[in-house]
Amino acid sequence: MKNRLRLLRAERDWSQGELAVQLGISRQSVNAIETGKYDPSLPLAFRIADLFELAIEDIFLREDGGQDA
Repeated sequence: MKNRLRLLRAERDWSQGELAVQLGISRQSVNAIETGKYDPSLPLAFRIADLFELAIEDIFLREDGGQDA
């Protein structure tokens, strides 16, 4: 799954550590999400979306670009 987390974080001039503190996760977890090595749990995805005041779909993108049936 692709995501816009790095871009959104950079727009706010937040470090990975600052974002991690706000989300209650480790900086390493933020890095893993940004690089696509880890997909967040649904509750974490909602916390991320709430923090950026966006819908989950505006942050996390399906790699195949398809629609659910």
